[in-house]
Amino acid sequence: MGNKLRKCTQCNIYTLKDNCPECGESSGNPLPARFSPLDTYGKYRRISKKREMEHA
Repeated sequence: MGNKLRKCTQCNIYTLKDNCPECGESSGNPLPARFSPLDTYGKYRRISKKREMEHA
């Protein structure tokens, strides 16, 4: 993996490993996706996120 910072999806702990040392859950990239003004699917992603927030 290299020396990329990762974040646990369960307990929100930052680590350099693929799995969290605390809970053993997989860790992922903590950074959001890059913004592009030519994003053709941005509209659908925002609609999906809005629906998800309404149901939470």
